[in-house]
Amino acid sequence: MASIGKIARRTFLIGAAAIAGGVAVGYYYYRKPFANPLEADLGKGEATFNPYVKIGADNTITIVAPRAEMGQGVSTTLAAMVAEELDVGLDQVKVEHGPASYAYYNSGIMEEGGPFAFFDESMTAETVRAGMGVIGKLLALQGTGGSSSMRDGFGKMRQAGAAARQMLIAAAAQKLGVQASELETANGSILHKASGKSITYGEVASAAAAMAPPSEVRLKDKADWKLLGKPQKRIDMMAKVTGAPIFGIDVRLPDMLYGTVKMSPRFWSKPVSADLSKAEKMPGVVKIVPIETNYGYGFGIIAQNTWAAFKAAEAIEAKWADPDYPLDSAAIDGVLKQALGEKASATRDDGNVDTAFADAPRERIIEADYAVPYLAHTTMEPMNATAQLKDGVLDIWCGNQAPTILRQLCANQLGIEQDKITVHTTFLGGGFGRRIEMDYALYAAQMAKETGGRPIKVTWTREEDTRHDAYRPAAVGKFQARLGDDGLPVALDMKLASASIMAGVLRRLFPSISPIGPDKTIVDGAFDQPYTIPNYRVSGIAAPVSIPAGFWRSVGASINGFFHEGFMDEIAVAGKIDPVELRKTLMADHPAAVKVVEKVAEMAKWGEALPAGKAKGMAFTLAFGSWVGEIVQVADTPAGIRIEKMWIAADVGTALDPGIIEAQLISAAIYGLSAAMGQEITFADGMVEQSNFHDYDAMRIFQCPVFEVAILENFHRMGGVGEIGTPPAAPALANAIFALTGKRIRTLPLSKTVAFA
Repeated sequence: MASIGKIARRTFLIGAAAIAGGVAVGYYYYRKPFANPLEADLGKGEATFNPYVKIGADNTITIVAPRAEMGQGVSTTLAAMVAEELDVGLDQVKVEHGPASYAYYNSGIMEEGGPFAFFDESMTAETVRAGMGVIGKLLALQGTGGSSSMRDGFGKMRQAGAAARQMLIAAAAQKLGVQASELETANGSILHKASGKSITYGEVASAAAAMAPPSEVRLKDKADWKLLGKPQKRIDMMAKVTGAPIFGIDVRLPDMLYGTVKMSPRFWSKPVSADLSKAEKMPGVVKIVPIETNYGYGFGIIAQNTWAAFKAAEAIEAKWADPDYPLDSAAIDGVLKQALGEKASATRDDGNVDTAFADAPRERIIEADYAVPYLAHTTMEPMNATAQLKDGVLDIWCGNQAPTILRQLCANQLGIEQDKITVHTTFLGGGFGRRIEMDYALYAAQMAKETGGRPIKVTWTREEDTRHDAYRPAAVGKFQARLGDDGLPVALDMKLASASIMAGVLRRLFPSISPIGPDKTIVDGAFDQPYTIPNYRVSGIAAPVSIPAGFWRSVGASINGFFHEGFMDEIAVAGKIDPVELRKTLMADHPAAVKVVEKVAEMAKWGEALPAGKAKGMAFTLAFGSWVGEIVQVADTPAGIRIEKMWIAADVGTALDPGIIEAQLISAAIYGLSAAMGQEITFADGMVEQSNFHDYDAMRIFQCPVFEVAILENFHRMGGVGEIGTPPAAPALANAIFALTGKRIRTLPLSKTVAFA
């Protein structure tokens, strides 16, 4: 197996956004090419059938759901896929994350990486998708992101359960001396109705696991599903509501030390001078060590307790070199706007946009400039990791979204082989793309070198977390449309500029690889929307700003959803066309999109007269393979604008757990509304100005609207879920505010222009 660092270049040569999207092709399923990692650590009387299933002689059934559980319900639904085909209930199984292993690669995370819209089913597009799936298998990225876990697992996990079930039946047939066709399974037992005899899975697990896997695996028809397609109780809920120690920050080990970090407040800058003497003399401090990784420079404080480490970090006096990026937000904005003036290749270029605008009457042209700020992830659980380096072997405990990358980078950092590292992936107290980064793990691993074999838990302060993120980049856009005599757009030109997420990710995770080709994340959510306009151009430019930019819930679509759908609303108003009707007309070639728009409009009673002081706005986006329409109702109150209700309709192709899908749609919408209302990361003197929830707040419960959700299954391909509610949230709210106040807001956060109740 080649290392990821050596072969990852192929991903980026064709503009793929690893961890940013995909649909499962299903090349791997339940068998090789990679060894089953469960075989190396089986308990007494335990047998494994494939990387996803273990069964003990006592009939204990363990399912490996090898994607990070960060509140999105992935461990429940992935386990349900296996349990469905294994013919057991979720109450009969244990679910665990499993080890870092190439066997758990996510090919779905790669497949939508090519420059084709999800609805493009041409031979070229399908060939590229298949090729991306193959590359995903070769890279063997074990990652959680891009709303890809269900799409990637839908084939693999079900086949893992079905294969294990067939092997168990074959072993039972041998033991009972009957034909396999005479046996039935239910609730972890195998029954021979003719004789009344039954055998538990555990009784034949060892013999079954020794058999060759079946060459053909029979999957249940959808009509026969007992678990899939229905809401299931979350397998992680009891642990969470009872405060069980399931998160990285909960780790406790014997003889453990504690620590924190104080990194340069100016990204990539080295300390010019530092005085550690005061901090080193503080009670409880063991040692202060320098830190140098792909993420930058700073100091690690090793102490007897976390509070002592925090106080010592405050006492460190250091001066830092100037950064290589603009020092403040105004200067950054200037660089972004300057980038818009540069020549860019178009990702979408239908018709002839230049000709369409050349003879356009001035009154038929609409122009607008949009902008969004940097955003932090602010996961509820701050960054942390516990590491122990003893006898040349590293154990590391943390919530993370990519265990194999974590293992590789820690090996590089410490100069040891990957097989000397064990990654213990805990539950994540929020991810949103932040924990695909590996800074917290690298810092802990480096500090573990200095503890004499004792484990150390490294916990970040909230301030350190807020000021050392890999941010959703700031972006600007310049938009122009030409309207026809009927008010519909005949030409649309969208030019977008932001820092390159992919260049930033490569610098941190794979610094030996230089980005080649355009960064598709800059135009995601704009070039790939299902609108038919005769002349339609979308181009993106990577602006030279080296502030760390990373994957943030829905990535480029979180930016361009606001840009694209805000401008579409402007087109509707200028053309005197109802916003719902405009979208239905422009998306008439895509029935799934039209049905979503019709459904959300029906739910919200769009078009009905509202009392004075109330208004609605709508937005639609196609992201991560799912079609989503959202409508927001706002009211003008003495305390400010109140968001009263939000309607969401989403077509996900196949709804595996409607309860979890609804929860994720609401969660993602709240995430988007929070950012739209008041969140921004700003810079002064090269440093982040925000530090905690007092100046980077989220939507509060009293501000949260009532939600109504409809889940559709019209499209023939499965879409993602975890991020799809975020992109339409900001434009739907901004469009509602325009309908209420007549103010067209083109820059986020909206609180710069209006007050919220």
